[in-house]
Amino acid sequence: MTDDAARTYTSHVIVRWSDMDIFKHVNHARMLTLLEEARIDWLYSAGPEITNIFEPSVVAGAELRYRTPLKHSDSPLAITMWIEKLRAVDVTIRYEVRSAHAAPDSKPAVTATTQLAFADPEAGTLRRLSADQRAVLAP
Repeated sequence: MTDDAARTYTSHVIVRWSDMDIFKHVNHARMLTLLEEARIDWLYSAGPEITNIFEPSVVAGAELRYRTPLKHSDSPLAITMWIEKLRAVDVTIRYEVRSAHAAPDSKPAVTATTQLAFADPEAGTLRRLSADQRAVLAP
């Protein structure tokens, strides 16, 4: 977690049976989907001022680190997120994923980042954030 708890958000995401792999762990590709569900929950819960900044945005990169396997019985996953880095045309979101049964201050089972680039679909380019938008998102 970050030092500034007010700038974090925790989403509780249900693990579906179809999210499991043959070894009964959450599948890697499905973990990305679960992170996306948590991120969407976070952005929409933040209100239209934040949501409008991110629409549209595209995933420019993702990195996941698995510390402990997660299973269906760990559901719902507690996915805590915050803005780790803010730049002119993109933002990096940091995630910590824990089992529903884990203490909030325990070591996360998964850590991850997603880099979102702010897009201008009509121009087919990235768009720069205004100073006001950066101030709203600043960690």
